[in-house]
Amino acid sequence: MTLNLCVLTPNRIIWDSEVKEIILSTNSGQIGVLPNHAPIATAVDIGLLRIRLNNDQWLTVALMGGFARIGNNEITILGNDAEISTDIDPQEAQQALEIAEANLSRAKGKRQAIEANLALRRARTRVEAVNVISY
Repeated sequence: MTLNLCVLTPNRIIWDSEVKEIILSTNSGQIGVLPNHAPIATAVDIGLLRIRLNNDQWLTVALMGGFARIGNNEITILGNDAEISTDIDPQEAQQALEIAEANLSRAKGKRQAIEANLALRRARTRVEAVNVISY
């Protein structure tokens, strides 16, 4: 038995295929989804989406928040942005992380600090996606 997973962003379809399992970062922690999971709608946090393919290989996606709807063995994730780990340039991701860290340390005022912190979380997620070890 499989799940139909569709990951969408405003600009493109990231994934639309059958999978065995996913692990999703939500605002209240990670959840694993297998076939026949109880219906749920949840906010998605900035973090990794792990996808177990039908050949038992794992695919990692850097997901930048959004919403997910799970039900009837169908998962739809509407993400603010997302990148499959193999599409991320490791050097560029590391440079973006260093810039985000520097920007956070230079942030003046509450608004700049919040924006810099979000940029840092996004940059860390991209680096984690590149460096994740397959199960």
